[in-house]
Amino acid sequence: MMKTFSLMLAGLAVSVAALPAAASAQSWQSINSRQNRIETRINQGIRSGALNRNEAVRLRTQFRDLAGLENRYRRTGGGLSMGERRDLDRRFDALSQRVRVQKNDRQQRW
Repeated sequence: MMKTFSLMLAGLAVSVAALPAAASAQSWQSINSRQNRIETRINQGIRSGALNRNEAVRLRTQFRDLAGLENRYRRTGGGLSMGERRDLDRRFDALSQRVRVQKNDRQQRW
């Protein structure tokens, strides 16, 4: 009985230790999926009225600029280097934050 309990605890400890690695692997998203999510959030904000016209134009311009940067990175190196991926991730994080702020600033479409 005690041996079974010890084995169960050891198994639980291994699964808990592996949890952060699994979570970080799942939290990474491809650039295309991030672009799709951000574009969907902008469109939803426009439809719901959470984004006014000026906010939507500004966010869409920033989104297009970021997509253009990704295309330039892909053209010049034949793909994305790890540094370019990190740069795009950082920029997508910032854009995602701006979308969140603009959608929740209570400036409604009139």
